[in-house]
Amino acid sequence: MGLSSIAAKALEQGKGIVRLAPTWVPRSFCVPGRRIKLHPDDYYVLGGERGGIDERWLSSTTPAENGPLTGENEGLSQIVFEDESGVQKVTLRDAVEELKGEVIGDRLWDQYKSWPMYSKFFDNMGPLPHHIHHRDEHAAMVGQNGKPEAYYFPPQLNNHGGDFPYTFIGIAPGTSKEQIKECLMNFTKGDNKITNYSQAFRLEPGTGWDVPPGMLHAPGSLCTYEPQKASDIFAMYQSLVNEAVIPEELLWKGTPKDRIGDYDLLMEVIDWDLNVNPNLMEKHFMRPKPVKDVAEMEQEGYSENWICYKNEAYSAKELTVLPGQTVTITDAAAYGMIVMQGHGKFGEWDIETPALIRYGQLTNDEFFVSEKAATEGVVISNPSKTDPIVILKHFGPGNPDLVL
Repeated sequence: MGLSSIAAKALEQGKGIVRLAPTWVPRSFCVPGRRIKLHPDDYYVLGGERGGIDERWLSSTTPAENGPLTGENEGLSQIVFEDESGVQKVTLRDAVEELKGEVIGDRLWDQYKSWPMYSKFFDNMGPLPHHIHHRDEHAAMVGQNGKPEAYYFPPQLNNHGGDFPYTFIGIAPGTSKEQIKECLMNFTKGDNKITNYSQAFRLEPGTGWDVPPGMLHAPGSLCTYEPQKASDIFAMYQSLVNEAVIPEELLWKGTPKDRIGDYDLLMEVIDWDLNVNPNLMEKHFMRPKPVKDVAEMEQEGYSENWICYKNEAYSAKELTVLPGQTVTITDAAAYGMIVMQGHGKFGEWDIETPALIRYGQLTNDEFFVSEKAATEGVVISNPSKTDPIVILKHFGPGNPDLVL
């Protein structure tokens, strides 16, 4: 069966909503926080050299950039088509290329010729190094896109805070460029102490942060839902974190080979004015915002909040369907979704929240909703008398509904 046939049959089977298989991604420089429901035996199933699995990618058409050992299709979401003959899969990326606007809508296809975002669960036991995602002009030097990203800390995945539930972000006002450059030049001399020149904020489940490209940030140890632009570009600017030494090659990740050793280029990657803004929390912290009148939504049997809303490149909502309710939810754009809590029906599909997932196991908690299905409205039924259905929904750029 050709790729287009699998994708088309899957789209037809789900009446515009396709089922996705879990997509697990290891990081050699991370220690898993063990909150993303992967079976305890499977966090290191790919071998010690690959590192632990501490990410699950959602609605991804973006390959993971994990060096020479990266597996085939690593980071790419797979559409699952299942009938009496068995299970077949096709990557979401191939399906979008084949079916174009039928999947993501003509607006996004005409402008981007791709699904231009993805989301992930990032689940690390400790903090990450202070690092940066390049802006478009610097990412283009290595053939990639720049990467803004956003954070939301789902209460369902944060039964513990990990080793350091605080995030360093930006550069403390009053810091000089010379001080930061000196830290970068000291990268191989032990602890380069770059977070001496930053600010840290305590992380709170049920809230989030906006992180534009060019912003230095050291994510803390809460399990994080991260909508982001379709790119995996980054560079680590901190040499020692949580007593772990960061390889120098990660300082130069995202740098053209002929510019390695050019510390001035590393400084150019930093958006200086963005980083030294004294009102970082006011500018970048995000509390949930209701999509419409709260009382009106509750009367209709649900509540819905914007949770990521400060960047045009993507947006995200948290939808809660109350126990015993059936609702019809419309959206103006295609989206990926992940079920965080509860069970029931989502359009044609049975949905459920797994407690434990084996590596390679299929689930019924992740789907992609075409623009046509989204605009026509998805009927969601919650048969439980006690448990709400909670769904996180991630959208591409220019969401017409995003008016705050």
